[in-house]
Amino acid sequence: MADETRTPQEQTEQELSEILQVRRDKLRALQEAGRDPFQITRFDRSAWSAEILADYEGFEEKPVRVAGRIMSKRGMGKAIFCHIKDDRGQIQIYLRADELSAQEFADFRKYDIGDIIGVEGTVFRTKTGETTVRASRATLLSKSLRPLPEKFHGMTNTELKYRQRYVDLIMSEESRRVFEVRSRFISYVRRYLDAQGFLEVETPILNTISGGAAARPFVTHHNTLDLDMYLRIATELHLKRLVVGGMERVYEIGRCFRNEGMDTKHNPEYTSIEWYMAYADFNDMRRMTEELVSGAAQEILGTYRVTWLGQEIDLTPPWRCMTMAEAVQEYLGVDFMAIDDDAQAVAAARSVGVDMDGVEPTWGHALFECFDQKVEEHMIQPTFITMHPVDVSPLAKRSPRDPRLTERFECFVCRSEICNAFSELNDPIDQRERFLKQAELRAKGDEEASMMDTDFLNALEYGLPPTGGIGFGIDRCVMLLTGCDSIRDVILFPTMKPLSD
Repeated sequence: MADETRTPQEQTEQELSEILQVRRDKLRALQEAGRDPFQITRFDRSAWSAEILADYEGFEEKPVRVAGRIMSKRGMGKAIFCHIKDDRGQIQIYLRADELSAQEFADFRKYDIGDIIGVEGTVFRTKTGETTVRASRATLLSKSLRPLPEKFHGMTNTELKYRQRYVDLIMSEESRRVFEVRSRFISYVRRYLDAQGFLEVETPILNTISGGAAARPFVTHHNTLDLDMYLRIATELHLKRLVVGGMERVYEIGRCFRNEGMDTKHNPEYTSIEWYMAYADFNDMRRMTEELVSGAAQEILGTYRVTWLGQEIDLTPPWRCMTMAEAVQEYLGVDFMAIDDDAQAVAAARSVGVDMDGVEPTWGHALFECFDQKVEEHMIQPTFITMHPVDVSPLAKRSPRDPRLTERFECFVCRSEICNAFSELNDPIDQRERFLKQAELRAKGDEEASMMDTDFLNALEYGLPPTGGIGFGIDRCVMLLTGCDSIRDVILFPTMKPLSD
């Protein structure tokens, strides 16, 4: 009667507690008998499951040593079948009481799903045609003290799979595939840039000045120097210093940190790739973007077509390209290029429902807000939006044709920005004036405004050649290639709010 008064959660917690105790009792019994699995330091594996399954003829009736985690187990009298999972797949194991020592077989009967074992045996096929290892010896290498999630439902709690990624990877082949694609994409990026003469470098994560992008930084404190420091929000300013120093093609893949909101497209720490190429401009960056993303899709996925956020996306180059003003005119009917007055531009933006409250009342900000609030949502297929206003582009070179604009683009896919590129501003006088304007904004309380980086200005005064530069969000590109809806699905250990006690 007592069980009937307990809630389902209380019953589940008691059942789990009993399972945990049983598994610990099994471990204690092995240890007391001198067969402690945690005393074993290594196992000499000779083959992985995938190798055996792919080349049965080459392994048939030959001795092998395999190892992995028990994922299923069923006994039939004096015979036991189980499946073990290794780094490359699963394979069936067949154990007979008359082919193992009595102690080994008795021990194996008590092994649990999740235990990690090493098996020696020969390869054969069962009557049903399944490639199997017939065990002549089985050794417990690690005891699993916690039960795995139920086989057919896996980890149904989405938040739990982010907190316990190790369990998610055990249970979900799809999660494993996502991170394999991520690894292959980063490898592809390196090979692509290395082949074009770029040099991979590493720049500081801790900085005394927050700059290189518009974002709120994380602040920390260096005890020895008694100095507040900032986790980097971008690698841009250090990489451009290297171009000044004569390293004409450089790139960095690394973590950046932005103290901002968390949603399906943003994580406080993320992985970026930035590269800078002397004697190039933003058009070169546009060509390289198409080559990189479409080439990665073709090599990793075998196709240019992907499905992301419910949309069928075609990555076949060339991609659509239009200026920000052209996009606003196409979707909102406002011709900003025919407006040359700040007040008229702000009025035009408000006339199409754009909220300009709290925004600087300038032509450039009005154009940008029109795109950001009303037009970006239409960017489904890969599209380059070029010629951004100077007001929102403090590090990009002005357009020779219109000083209100810069040679800059952002590439959008499925309403999401995947990269940002410039013809880099190399005029130190112009750069100083823009930094001063950013400093004014910061003094007014804008924590995302860039700080005055006098050393960077000093570097520019030595001479930065015409340079094209770009920044990619690795996480968002992986979302695109894998079809994941949330950035947390492509980060092994995403930032999570601690559980309350």
